[in-house]
Amino acid sequence: MTIFVLNGPNLNLLGQREPDIYGLATLEDVQTICEGRAAELGLEIEFRQSNDEGQLVDWLQEARTAASGVVLNPAALGHYSLALRDAIAACDVPVIEVHISNIHAREEFRAKSVISAVVVGVISGLGIWGYVGAIEALARILRDRSEA
Repeated sequence: MTIFVLNGPNLNLLGQREPDIYGLATLEDVQTICEGRAAELGLEIEFRQSNDEGQLVDWLQEARTAASGVVLNPAALGHYSLALRDAIAACDVPVIEVHISNIHAREEFRAKSVISAVVVGVISGLGIWGYVGAIEALARILRDRSEA
């Protein structure tokens, strides 16, 4: 089973951009921990990042046939992208939304996510370890579905 781990705008700057909020880990560090945990769970990871909303929509559409589930850190797009929301709603595989920072403890505009209503779950504020939690949750969801 393949899990897409999709990362939105500015996440390529992890470790450099606002380390007091996002920490010192790089996106490569995130990829390493995701691949390691996925391997332990018998899953494959397809790890991607784009600053382009349209590219993320294309990848979510691709996930419909190429992935068993998606971990998505939409970054700022989660707060306003209806195109991303519609792509998730049409995805047909479970999607878990991840935010490194606690979006509810930040600026008011960050506390609302327009995509949260169409994902199976949201992890916010656990740093890069939120990705690991999302992979573990997807593994459980997929196992439960296959046993049903």
